Amino acid sequence: MSPSIRADIARKIINSNGIAITIHLRPDGDAIYTSLALAAMLDLLGKKVQTVSHDPLPFPFCEFPETRRIKIGQIEPAGLDLVILLECADVPRSGQTKIGQLPKINIDHHYSNSPFGDLNWIDPQASAVGEMVYGLVEPLGIKITPEIATYLYSAIFSDTGSFQFSNTSSQTLDVSHQLVEAGASPNAVAEKLLNNNSPSKIRLLGRILSTLQLNEAGNIAIITMLARDRQEFGFKEIDIEDATTLARSIKGVEMVIFFKEISPGEFRVSLRSKGQANSARVAEKFGGGGHVNAAGFTAYGQLEELYSRIPAEIENLLKSQSRL
Repeated sequence: MSPSIRADIARKIINSNGIAITIHLRPDGDAIYTSLALAAMLDLLGKKVQTVSHDPLPFPFCEFPETRRIKIGQIEPAGLDLVILLECADVPRSGQTKIGQLPKINIDHHYSNSPFGDLNWIDPQASAVGEMVYGLVEPLGIKITPEIATYLYSAIFSDTGSFQFSNTSSQTLDVSHQLVEAGASPNAVAEKLLNNNSPSKIRLLGRILSTLQLNEAGNIAIITMLARDRQEFGFKEIDIEDATTLARSIKGVEMVIFFKEISPGEFRVSLRSKGQANSARVAEKFGGGGHVNAAGFTAYGQLEELYSRIPAEIENLLKSQSRL
């Protein structure tokens, strides 16, 4: 963590009064809980805070009482001195269209970030943006509360795949230890984030897993969710990402390709990997991006053609990666 940029960001926050916090489109647990933690931190400083997500929150986060603080839609710029964008590669990634002239702080742990802010803190070595925001507690001069500790621990827990992904470092565990010391309960967070599935979600997971295909080498797993299946069970496509976790657990599988039909001829393709397979580099080849172990892109065409072409191309990319 860079002490200089943290001090600059803290100084800018302290000298601002009206502050908006926003997160990326299709928000995940890291973005959601880090925005809540940062909002609570700014509350302690007496700031007027808006916490805004352009997109609705996915299941199960949308059902938790604390997430009601996050407004869905557009930031209202009146009375604002500052906007803090979390995990946004650029302003369009936030979906916010009314913040063009406002000062911006850009905090992200993706290496693909373009430094668009007045202050830019980009740390690809951090496991989660929640890990980074913990580094603002000291320069802001606040005392972390159990609520803030729980939010930040939840953010890190989410983005490390409950500490299973390769982005889990000694620093990640050290920060998590300090958050537990400050009042976060590992058991309560795990119970909340992992064990809140509904019967309908489990049935949908079963249908998705019934589409499982493996390539001949057994190192790529392919699963599919059609729009009609998602609609039948009442879920959005982002609500069911954990299907990839189950497929990724298969012995020998290095990458999971999850085709999710958004509309006729449009598919969101999620990639999840382990070992040396780099999801981000694969996704970039298809115009997408993300993390080493979790990335995605959008593909257009008929499922049959995409299903035969994309896994074959990805298999070749993985062979190229293994030769590096």
